[in-house]
Amino acid sequence: MNCEFDVVVVGGGHAGTEAAAAVARLGLTCGLVSLETKAVGRMSCNPAIGGIGKGQLAREVDALGGLMGLATDQSGIQFRMLNTRKGKAVQSPRAQCDRDGYEKAVQALLAQFSTLTMVEGEAVEVGFSNHQVEEVLLADGRRLGCRAAILTTGTFLEGVLHTGLEQKAGGRHGEAGAARLGDFLRSLGLPTGRMKTGTPPRIAADSVNYSVLEEQPGDENPVAFSFMTDALPQAKVVCWTSQTTPATHQIVRDNLDKAPMYAGRIDGRGPRYCPSLEDKVVRFADRDHHNIFLEPEAVGSPLLYANGISTSLPVEVQESFVRTCVGLENARIVQPGYAVEYTFMAPRSLRRTLELKDFPGLYFAGQICGTSGYEEAAAQGIMAGFNAALKIKGEPEFILGRHEAYIGVLLDDLVVSNPEEPYRMFTSRAEHRLLLRHDNADRRLTRRAHAFGGVKKDRMDRLEAKEQRLSKALQILKASLDKDRAQNKGKRHTWLNRLRQPDGGGWAAALQNISALNALNLSTQEGETLAADIQYEGYARRQEKWVARGEERESTQLPDGFAFAKVLGLRAEAVEHLADANPATLGAASRLAGVTPADIALLEIAIARGQ
Repeated sequence: MNCEFDVVVVGGGHAGTEAAAAVARLGLTCGLVSLETKAVGRMSCNPAIGGIGKGQLAREVDALGGLMGLATDQSGIQFRMLNTRKGKAVQSPRAQCDRDGYEKAVQALLAQFSTLTMVEGEAVEVGFSNHQVEEVLLADGRRLGCRAAILTTGTFLEGVLHTGLEQKAGGRHGEAGAARLGDFLRSLGLPTGRMKTGTPPRIAADSVNYSVLEEQPGDENPVAFSFMTDALPQAKVVCWTSQTTPATHQIVRDNLDKAPMYAGRIDGRGPRYCPSLEDKVVRFADRDHHNIFLEPEAVGSPLLYANGISTSLPVEVQESFVRTCVGLENARIVQPGYAVEYTFMAPRSLRRTLELKDFPGLYFAGQICGTSGYEEAAAQGIMAGFNAALKIKGEPEFILGRHEAYIGVLLDDLVVSNPEEPYRMFTSRAEHRLLLRHDNADRRLTRRAHAFGGVKKDRMDRLEAKEQRLSKALQILKASLDKDRAQNKGKRHTWLNRLRQPDGGGWAAALQNISALNALNLSTQEGETLAADIQYEGYARRQEKWVARGEERESTQLPDGFAFAKVLGLRAEAVEHLADANPATLGAASRLAGVTPADIALLEIAIARGQ
């Protein structure tokens, strides 16, 4: 039986579910194709959302009306704010989730859309008519008519699972891969390549000696991921930190010939910033230990996710080295770690809408674009879904600039790149990060999405009420005299002035001293957002001016023989690519793979200083 949809989304992971929901929110019909519909929304690797840079992406997806934040809040079992000793701009939320609970939450959210249909099957080809997408062909012969298709194949596209020297086809543990679609993409002349990622062993929770481990509790006052969440009632769990030992590293070194990466069985590059234990032992030979984070997969789960020791060594080697780690001397491995190698398409073939330049109506999102991580995938998925739907409706495309969102940074980086390794978001990639805090994502983006129907009225009502409270609070701060400091300095000094100072005591001090603020019923997070706005105001103005100087940077010359390695703060990856290419101008440097605008900002400073 053939079905007709406005859009067909292939793949039910984080990119696919966000894409399908985005299409449905804009009122169009969508078919979501998955090899197993019961696996839609599944967390393939770590049951966690967020992290440095990733937390900002997740909150931006939520601000645009996405699913990820809501599903995280519904299934979260531990919430932590990272980088709290640093400035607000680089603080990032992270949540440990109930693995099964997360996918159930995503499926329940998708079930609310009457125009979205789940389709179980394997997509093998996209059909065109007059150079425009017309249908998606499934392996069993079904043809799903559509006006646009979004491919979000994750690790399933020609996926191969590796454990030691054994390998088998598949996209993740216990699930088949999708091979035929890869042949079709190559037949279109698209530039493809291979990448790999990995997962660590899962350890029986009752086989661990917790007495020698360090507890890692969640925050007492956790911050929700969704701007629609008022409270987080979930039960709290504790995570633990362990370490590898010199004995661990020796076992790994002794068995490198059995590791598929070192035995020549894997061609694809793995993620630079999330290496396997084998890579850590080889690349950081001077280190005598590496941290391991033991994270429950649910409240009362019998399994611990051993974050930090991703591996594809044989099962017997994994059992041997795990038992040399602190507290794991009697550990039992329930599910071994493995590597998965998969096909991706070089994203330089895409427009910033994630539509293929040469094949109108065909969009890509997620790991098929050379990225790594749930949050990066979700961000691409929601943008591809919006833009596919907007094109069908004949409305303007939705593009975010680097100064507007981490999502803008992600897409801007991708479409000019030829990635040699999976792309991962960090706060350091965003040169305008002082403007792009996780806590102001709704104020930056929700109104933008509401303008074309991507966000519904309830979110806009909530945002407008919040803006009114913040505006009233700001007026109170401007009018409230800080009597202590006014006496000390002999001049009028308001609480607005005080909050601009690092030693001003922040929002908590303002609440204690100004009774009128308490009547506004601002949440703690709203108050801290306002305090951060005030403290960063001057820096934000300078960054806005920096954005306007883009044309000048384009023609700024880089001296011959410029010593990139001597530029303070420049990342090693950027130094490597810059030294190899030796670009003549800052503009040329900005378009190199592996060089971010944050790196360009550092180069600009170095040039101005005559370095």
